[in-house]
Order: sequence, then structure tokens, then C-alpha cells
Amino acid sequence: MKPRIFINMHYMELGGAERSLLGLLNALDTERLEVSLFLNQHTGEFMPLIPEKVRLLPEKRGYNAIEQPLKKVLKEGQLGVLFGRLWARRQHAKYHETLTDYSKRMDNSVYQYIANAVQPFLPRLDDFGVYDLAISFLPPHNIVLNKVKAKKKLAWIHTDYSTIHVNTSLELPIWSSYDYIASISPECTNSFIKAFPSLRNKIIEIENILSPDFVRDQAELSDVKNEMPATGMRLLSVGRYTTAKNYDNVPDIARRIIQAGYPDLRWYIIGYGGDEGLIRRKIDEAKMKDHVILLGKKDNPYPYIKECDIYVQPSRFEGKSVTVREAQILCKPVIVTNYPTAKSQINDGIDGLIVPMDNEGCSRGIIDAINKKEMLDSFSAYLTTHDYGNEGEVEKLYNIINERSII
Repeated sequence: MKPRIFINMHYMELGGAERSLLGLLNALDTERLEVSLFLNQHTGEFMPLIPEKVRLLPEKRGYNAIEQPLKKVLKEGQLGVLFGRLWARRQHAKYHETLTDYSKRMDNSVYQYIANAVQPFLPRLDDFGVYDLAISFLPPHNIVLNKVKAKKKLAWIHTDYSTIHVNTSLELPIWSSYDYIASISPECTNSFIKAFPSLRNKIIEIENILSPDFVRDQAELSDVKNEMPATGMRLLSVGRYTTAKNYDNVPDIARRIIQAGYPDLRWYIIGYGGDEGLIRRKIDEAKMKDHVILLGKKDNPYPYIKECDIYVQPSRFEGKSVTVREAQILCKPVIVTNYPTAKSQINDGIDGLIVPMDNEGCSRGIIDAINKKEMLDSFSAYLTTHDYGNEGEVEKLYNIINERSII
């Protein structure tokens, strides 16, 4: 019998982790092993992109209520999960009040409180059998740890832990119970070890897995010139509307660029999330309605990346941006702000440009790039001659299953 891998993910909404998961699923060789995917909710624009070779396990009651609106959870009668979530929020609120103002702004611990609280109300997943390797792709990592039978278990880090506050005493028992912890970059590894020094020996580095063929094929599926007319300078950013992505500062950055003499600039943003109202207010305040355009959710962002003139990642922080690498696969000039992990993806001045984080510095960096067409062309030329695919990273998972050394 072929070895069996189980992978757990929340859902398949538009996001970097979800695109990274698609890269992994496409890279895994189902001639060598059986791959099963368990989603807490069968929702999201990327559902149709799950490869047919992957066995999509059925949705389970309880799991599908972890992140649903509470009114819907109540209507469906999933009272255990409902009360667990309410109790968790009360416990987290008490903890949150003990933090400094700075830590409060960075606090990410509510999700672990919820995971711990709802866990007793979730059925075990024993009916799916025993797996050789079970992977929890996105935290919290309670489900794979406590509900799945597997010979080995692996939890994945996608976050730069220097940019968030975590309740280490709450999370340590979960992380430490895994056999392996996969980190997407050395920077993420180092920040995680600072938070959890005792877990150093469990970590292996497995980059976000991307297939250039998949990205290029998806980029050819539609023509988006009606949404992104080929006039002026077209910037594009893709990602959730959250604090991390810094889209609330894009209107002011765009305003500075336009005032410097670039009235035809358009900055398109693909995404969704809780900060949409804030971003729209900032657009109105900066009078940038005709220049900063929110395109919303897109099932397939790749044609938009292919169509833009420059891809910009203006983030406050990133683990390792999947979209930056996808833009490079499509040979687009990339500009990123100087967030802590930026240098792990961009060779500044060679395959992209790193600009200051502050609005003035960011705008000046973008203006400088626009003025240096030969530099942008050199980025694209460099990208055409370099392979940014890394499907070979899956060999590290095969080595875990086969108990070979992991490099």
C-alpha cells in the first residue's frame, strides 16, 4: 500500500497560505502516496483549484462551525462549539487586559483560546483511518494533534513571530507535542525559536511550494484589460485586507506619487477582509477614488498579476509572501517594503526593489523605480532566466515518511 498523508486546512479562501497549500497539493506525487485533504469548511474561491488527484474528505459537523458567524452556529444547533467560542473569548479578554498597549496591538492569541475551548466538542476523525503523516497546515494546530491517527505529525509555521504577540504558555503544549515543525524561511525559524527556544530541534525548513507551470497556466485563463485598462502606470497588490498588508496606507502613498507628477497612476488591490471599511475611508480622505481601486475577491488573481506593470507588496510584516514569488514567476518587477523578512525573498536591485516602510520613503522608492524603466526591464529580464519553482521541497516530506535524513 502507498503511504498516506493527511492535511488539515481551515478553508480555501483567497490568501497566501491557501495558495501555498495548492502548490503543495500539486507538487505531491500521488503515484508515490495517497493524499487526503480535510477542510474545516468547504468554502472559498480556491475550492475548484484543488487537484483531482487529491482526496477531498467530507466536511464534518462541528469543524464547520469553528469560524462560522455565531448566529449561524446557533441556528444549526451546534451549541457545544457556540458556548466554547463564547467562553474562549471571555478568557482571552481577561488575558488581553494583562498585556501592555504594544502587546495588545500585536495580540494573536484569541485563536488558540478558541481552538482549546471547542476541541472537546469536535468528533474524532478516526473513520478516515491511520495515516503515515498528518500535517496541520495553519494554526491553531489542535485538530491534527488531538483528532487524527497518524504515525508522525507535522505543524507548519507561516508567520514571522517577531510581528505578533502569542501566549507562549498556551501554545507551547500544542507545538511541543508534534514530531516536526515546518518553517517557510530562516527568518520565520529564528523568530519562532525566540518565542519557543525549547523547540529548536523539531524545526525543518520547507519553503512555500510553487509550481511555475500552474501559475503561468492560470494567468492565461482570462483577459482582465476591462478591469485594468492599459493606460498609465498600473500597480497591483494582492492579499487580505488586514493590518499586516498595510493597505490602509496605500491611498496616502498613491497621493504622494500623483502629486509628484504621475497623474495616470492606478493602484489596484485584490483581496477581502475586515479592514475594507478602513481602506475605503482612507481612499476618501486622500481623494484617491479614481486612483486606488479595490477589485475585491478574485477566484484567479494571476491574470491581474500578468497584466500589471509593477507588483507592490506594501506590507507591515510577512512570513514569506507567496504572491511576491508568483509575480516573479510571471516576470513582473516587484517592489516590497522593508518588512523584517523582505530580504529573504528579494535580492534588492537584482530581482526586485526594497523600499522604506514609511509612506514618504515608500512613495519616493516607487517614483524612483517608475523613472528607471531600464531597471524595471532588468528585473524582468533577470526573472525570465531564473527558475522560481521549488517543487523539490516535497522530498523533505517523503523523507519524513520514509525516515530518511531531512536536509
